[in-house]
Amino acid sequence: MEDISPTEEVTDTEDNEEEDLGVLDDQRSIILHLLSQLKLGMDLTRVVLPTFILEKRSLLEMYANFMAHPDMFLSITSGATAEDRIVRFVEYYLTAFHEGRKGAVAKKPYNPVLGETFHCSWEVPWDKVRPLVRSNQGPGWEAGRAPNSAPQGEDSPGGCYRVRFVAEQVSHHPPVSGFYCECREKRMCVNAHVWTKSKFMGMSIGVSMVGEGVLCLLEHDEEYVFTLPCAYARSILTVPWVELGGKVSINCVKSGYSATVTFHTKPFYGGKVHRVTAEVKHNSTNTIVCKAQGEWNGTLEFTYSSGETKVMDTAKLPVTRKKLRPVERQGRTESRRAQAPVITGGGRKSLRLWQHVTKSLKEGNMDKATEHKHRLEECQRAEERQRAADNKPWKPKYFTKEGDGWIYNSALWKST
Repeated sequence: MEDISPTEEVTDTEDNEEEDLGVLDDQRSIILHLLSQLKLGMDLTRVVLPTFILEKRSLLEMYANFMAHPDMFLSITSGATAEDRIVRFVEYYLTAFHEGRKGAVAKKPYNPVLGETFHCSWEVPWDKVRPLVRSNQGPGWEAGRAPNSAPQGEDSPGGCYRVRFVAEQVSHHPPVSGFYCECREKRMCVNAHVWTKSKFMGMSIGVSMVGEGVLCLLEHDEEYVFTLPCAYARSILTVPWVELGGKVSINCVKSGYSATVTFHTKPFYGGKVHRVTAEVKHNSTNTIVCKAQGEWNGTLEFTYSSGETKVMDTAKLPVTRKKLRPVERQGRTESRRAQAPVITGGGRKSLRLWQHVTKSLKEGNMDKATEHKHRLEECQRAEERQRAADNKPWKPKYFTKEGDGWIYNSALWKST
């Protein structure tokens, strides 16, 4: 992984909260005009959407925010048995979406430009990732004793594990993002690729997250292959909101355990929003070892094969803020700075991208944000034309295509 020193990074201060104002009258007329040109089921990949629906962060950063509970992530590999480990993975998975989907109002993250990257890390104190043991006092979990010897090393400054993350936009058509996350001390990592496919559904927009991720626990020689749910922007003419839907799977071939997670969309009449259910089973015996139900952005209840239950409120889970380099010290392709080469008659020059779009959005200056966004789109087209003229296909910096997927070049399992 690119060697970014922990001393270079500072705790992120961006809140990325979105105001829940709904759609204003002038914005509604723009949306109506756009809708009049769309057909049901139409692919929205190449449709230019209005700037006011943009969220103030890149899609690559949204994927990083799925790691808002790195202590739960690191605890997966501490499970004493294969059953414990997949149950912990499901617990982590179900709590990962509420922070990635900030705010009640639906807004769209920036489409990353080709070659855009995002780097960050999290520091997790050793005592937050103690092995967890079943409580003999009744239902629930409690922390066990800390390990006799805490890991040492430069990646663990001040008694902390360090979790590092990198994402890259590896393809523009189709739009594919690759992301990779690792903790060297815990010998675990995640490699994933996601192709976002958007389609028009009348008063909703559906986004399929095509692709998969693989969690590798090197200590146990286990791989957990998982998929991601679809997202839907509902009520796009009034107060748009997001719900997740669809069935996803988590599967570990070596241990013979699998899980099915179902994100339930709200029925047309009645019913609750944001419902999710899950089952973890041992495949060869078809035994259900854990069930979960609740809301992915609310309260979740887990029932284990022992009869024990546990309730988890995602709103009360402590969020670990990511750390990243200040914008002025980031590389020119990083999301928050994102300079891109612009090809002009006089040659190439650099143009800063998301930094100025974000600033304009924060100031409420939609015209200026639209202008910066338009320059970005023109820049991408010029680059694409230049590559075609030179017959030079794009080569990502951090990921390599293998089969249908994209693999991080310096993945942890390659160095052990």
